[in-house]
Amino acid sequence: MTPRATYRLQFHAGFTFADAEALVPYLADLGISHVYASPITTARSGSTHGYDVVDPTRINPELGGEDEFRSLVAALRERGMGMIIDIVPNHMGVSGGENPWWQDVLARGRASAYARFFDIDWDDKILLPVLGTPLGRAIEDNVLELREEDGRFVLVAYGEHRFPIRDEDQAGLVPGHDPEVILPLLERQHYRLASWRTADDDLNWRRFFTISELGALRVEDPEVFEAAHALYFRLYGEGLIDGLRVDHVDGLTDPARYCRRLRERIDAIPRPEFAPPGPAYIVVEKILGDGETLAEDWGVDGTSGYDFMEQVSALLHDPAGEVPLDTLWREVSGNDEDFAAAELTARREILSWAFEGQLSSCVDAFAELAASAPETDGISAGMLRRAIERMLWVFPVYRTYGTGSDAPASDARVRETVRERIAPFVPPGEAPVSDHILGWLAGEGPGDPALAAEAVRRFQQLSAPIAAKAVEDTAFYRYGRLLSRNDVGFDPARFAMPIADFHAAQTQRAASFPHGMLATATHDHKRGEDVRARLAVLSELPDAWHERVRRWEALAGANDVDPADRYMLWQTVFGAWPEGLGTGDRDALAAFGTRVADWQQKALREAKLRSSWEAPDTGYEDRCRAMIARLLDPAQSSEFLADMVAFVDRTAPAVEADALVQLALRNTVPGVPDLYQGAELADFSLVDPDNRRPVDYAARRQMLAADAPAAPSLGGAKFALLCDLFALRRVEAPLFGDGDYLPLETTGPRARHILAFERRREGRSLVCAMLLHAADELIAARAPRPRPEWWGDTRIVSESHGMVAAADLFACAPVAWIAEPHA
Repeated sequence: MTPRATYRLQFHAGFTFADAEALVPYLADLGISHVYASPITTARSGSTHGYDVVDPTRINPELGGEDEFRSLVAALRERGMGMIIDIVPNHMGVSGGENPWWQDVLARGRASAYARFFDIDWDDKILLPVLGTPLGRAIEDNVLELREEDGRFVLVAYGEHRFPIRDEDQAGLVPGHDPEVILPLLERQHYRLASWRTADDDLNWRRFFTISELGALRVEDPEVFEAAHALYFRLYGEGLIDGLRVDHVDGLTDPARYCRRLRERIDAIPRPEFAPPGPAYIVVEKILGDGETLAEDWGVDGTSGYDFMEQVSALLHDPAGEVPLDTLWREVSGNDEDFAAAELTARREILSWAFEGQLSSCVDAFAELAASAPETDGISAGMLRRAIERMLWVFPVYRTYGTGSDAPASDARVRETVRERIAPFVPPGEAPVSDHILGWLAGEGPGDPALAAEAVRRFQQLSAPIAAKAVEDTAFYRYGRLLSRNDVGFDPARFAMPIADFHAAQTQRAASFPHGMLATATHDHKRGEDVRARLAVLSELPDAWHERVRRWEALAGANDVDPADRYMLWQTVFGAWPEGLGTGDRDALAAFGTRVADWQQKALREAKLRSSWEAPDTGYEDRCRAMIARLLDPAQSSEFLADMVAFVDRTAPAVEADALVQLALRNTVPGVPDLYQGAELADFSLVDPDNRRPVDYAARRQMLAADAPAAPSLGGAKFALLCDLFALRRVEAPLFGDGDYLPLETTGPRARHILAFERRREGRSLVCAMLLHAADELIAARAPRPRPEWWGDTRIVSESHGMVAAADLFACAPVAWIAEPHA
């Protein structure tokens, strides 16, 4: 059953299945067809997100367990609704001693029934980088303790981490901190404890990105696949779920094979009569690079929507603002690097700093492969290392999809891009080395096929985390030309998207993945959808923004906060300014200041320039926090606050227009619209955990019931439009579900300010039109729609409806549609 519209819910101990069940009537009345749940399997105790799964065979008791999950689904079924769950096949939480599979591996080593479940290099003991100091110091400091728990002795570190003791070492132990007992005991275990600082260089098992609390699973192994998915298959067979969202599919050894196996396996499961008919709905979390498309032979319905979020965001940006905003960023920050240079620097640093262990293993695999063929046995490990490093510096996408023996045709473009980009960095005479690696990635190189498969696997499972950590979690926090272009799945180097390119992308979506998910806000976003919409307006007002920034810089006075950090702060304060926040509300301003300061601390640490998670510069962070507190204190910064509120108010009509266009496109182009929890009203959230704050559902229920008519506001306008669009999607479900997407021509003096298209299916037609890049006019009109005379003789040309005057179409709102009446 293909969803009509999904609603993403973030489950944790503070928001359980019972809480969600209470929302079902509201969601049904709103127009949602499926709840889209964050991971429901047992995660580490107290997890606020669920991606640190410790037991994939049980529904998390902190969320209410299986009984409450069944109750939630029953409530959904009563209203004809369904359930989609987020699954995490790539990794598991392995810290804290709560993962029974991992604990068994630590206790039994290679003899464990779960030894093959994790991606471990067994040439040495399993490294556990959990200590705050080297082992000897930790023992001296008495942070390690032998305890007897449930009839067995375990080793406890810091009162939190629990490490099993081998069966053969259990006899004769006594509780305590005795170093003369603990040290020789540790030497006999299948693991070794070490400082957390050794992880980047010495870790001998694959983790998720740079998170040593998450260990990678080998779901390419059929036994592991079945064990890790058994719960999902049972839930599907019992009619309790209707689909899956696969987290971080690019982390898997062979994503294409995994997805095909998942599709084949789940669609073969018999379903009860009450369950909706049709194949399971499956989407994958996949970051698509510039020009990259999702393969059509994976057996999935599409992505989870980050690609659409990138497209609609780029569409909202006016290309005319690129040069002046680029100039302003360079002037204020003193940084002349473009994003490509910032990305290259970040990739080089992150590969060197955080992935030495994984890089060395990759080099070793290629060295063994090279030695297995006479054509390549003269290539040294050093040559291979230099080539691999440089390829990872310039890799244009998360990964390729070769198996060592073959590769999809789509990989060819990626390999050629790498060949071109790597040329300036290749040492003299070593170009053939990178050519050989590219050949192996293509499945065409010489040598032992098994060794080729292993080497290619290691490269592809290294390129993906390098992209994630270096680009999205480093360069995005260093490069601040316009922060609305720095979000998950985005390309900050592309400032804007022409209307023709947007049309082409949606036409392709209709042809290839008409049921893929459409998102504009997610649990991963760095800025809420309306923060991005507000910042996008600056692309239309670069001169006004320049004037404001210069004024605020002067009001900030002399301080020792880096100008680049200040410039990104100005954008954040403006972009995330809460709806209705006035200059005299001291408590609300202080609360907002805390949110902004928390964002900036995370931004500074992710950027790794003036602070970091590994070595926080708390002095600098405190100076930044003090500056924010001062700026948002009415007693100290009344002039700044008045100016900020004035600018927020002045730009509000243009911001509302962009926000409504964004919402309307999510609900009218081909695909399944996903509504992130709470985003039915204004979403001025920042990066997690700010974007996972509790949602005031009572207010939303009242608005839907019309018990509390919305005052004029962005939130009210969004809610009203959303209700109208969901009602339209109910009536025109076949049209939205499988209708064609046809770009429409616009004519007249304001033609470039309209994006128009038609959805058409079996004689039914719906014309949709969106206002673009009219900030000056909307500010002058003091409304989110232009004055009629502004349009002149601008028209939309539709085969179904003829010539439609823009002044009539946009008389009431910045979005409009014309639906044929039903017979």
